[in-house]
Amino acid sequence: MNRRGVAAGNLKPARLNQHTGDEPGSGDKYLIFGKYLEARPSLSSHKKVWSLVKFLRFHQASHHLMILQELERVLTAFTAGLLLITVSELGDKTFFIAVILAMHHSRRLVFTGVVAALAAMTILSVILGQTVSLLPKVYIHYAEIALFIAFGLKLLYQGSKMSSASCDTEVVEEAEAAVKQADLELPKRKTPLSILIEAFVLTFMAEWGDRTQIATIALAAGNNPIGVTVGAVLGHAICAAIAVIGGKMIAGRISERQLTLMGGCLFLIFGVIAAIEGA
Repeated sequence: MNRRGVAAGNLKPARLNQHTGDEPGSGDKYLIFGKYLEARPSLSSHKKVWSLVKFLRFHQASHHLMILQELERVLTAFTAGLLLITVSELGDKTFFIAVILAMHHSRRLVFTGVVAALAAMTILSVILGQTVSLLPKVYIHYAEIALFIAFGLKLLYQGSKMSSASCDTEVVEEAEAAVKQADLELPKRKTPLSILIEAFVLTFMAEWGDRTQIATIALAAGNNPIGVTVGAVLGHAICAAIAVIGGKMIAGRISERQLTLMGGCLFLIFGVIAAIEGA
């Protein structure tokens, strides 16, 4: 009897592998588990065994699907934030502030101060967006659509009225005036800390209430906050790097009209996407 029991015990895993067609430790673990229990009627009836197996496999598939859906939402929010900021910030007031500061101070310090200010503004905007998301979803949905379409139409109108000049002289003059005013208030001999503070404060104040801040709030209200934050900060960092490294050379070649029209089209596309997703 003992020999038979031992032999039977040794044969059962082999039978199990024959059923599954897999080597031990491979294949569908829940299917193997079900076959294993099926080979031992004393543990449970066949129906209960396969009910448990089906439940476990369904739970595993649902968990994987939820992970994939969440990753898709993060990637969508990341792409939207990156595109929105990159197109909108090139040639903006904060862009020219970084250009002017980099011409007079250390590029590394200016870049650090500018990116820190833009990252702080982005995080604040995402927090505001998440606060807005507590409102009824239907209101957020229609407000997001209206906001993107309104911004898009406004930018397209402004772009159609602009000349074909390389950049908007009014924006450049505003940036120069802001930098000069800050220079007057700070001591002539500037320390690295004072340069960082100047870049941070000028950029933060210029970005406050800007259309990109409002658009970031709208994106964060209806999309994954982590994806929006990372995408927007990366977009700001790219624009700041362009401004600091080669801003003087690029500024003369940037067509403010083309960037404004591109930004208008991008806002309209986001508005249409928001309308389709909520349909």
